[in-house]
Amino acid sequence: MPRCPLCQNRYPSRFFTDKKRSYFRCPGCQLVFADLHSQLPPQVQKQRFNKLNPTKQKQLSLFINVLTEQLAGITSEPLIGLNFGGFLPSSVLTLLQQQGHTLNQYDPFLAPDLAALRQSYDFVCSYRVFEHFNYPLREWGLLCRTLKPGGFLAISTRLLTDPRQFAKWHYKNNPAHVSFYCQKTFDYLAVHHGFTLLFAANDLILMQKAAGSDIKRTP
Repeated sequence: MPRCPLCQNRYPSRFFTDKKRSYFRCPGCQLVFADLHSQLPPQVQKQRFNKLNPTKQKQLSLFINVLTEQLAGITSEPLIGLNFGGFLPSSVLTLLQQQGHTLNQYDPFLAPDLAALRQSYDFVCSYRVFEHFNYPLREWGLLCRTLKPGGFLAISTRLLTDPRQFAKWHYKNNPAHVSFYCQKTFDYLAVHHGFTLLFAANDLILMQKAAGSDIKRTP
């Protein structure tokens, strides 16, 4: 059996198998992950993701704007954030810039700016990216290092709310989706990496490095 790619547990169990691939479930962090041998090769991923997706960009822009509006209610200081794993053109960032905020971006295909990963941020957002991580422990450690104490991590990914329904869950059918999380996964990460889990439901996870806050999700 493979090790868990998030918490390195040695004893994941075979969870589900269909005609395309096998999935394993970790007894420690509860991550469900696809067989490494069935994951898309890098050249195929580059071909799939090395282009802009207008629909996803619109959703990403809304995700970031809502996040910064709520964070601005906590502090009057300009915010410096990182958009990790996504990309927005400069024209879309005008509103944030007008509000005095700065958003750096890192995307391995559209914005491979490694310098952006060596800075510290008030917030990091990752929209529809976590499910693509072959080795999520690596990216998780990177994001932890980029956040300032008290900084916020906002993640959008579909949560696996009922493991019994996994066979019918459409989210697993995308061959680029290889890591699947539930609320207990983020509970585990919060406890073991010094975060407070503020919200985890539907497709939003909000965590704070250090103390909690009064931030709420906009309905």
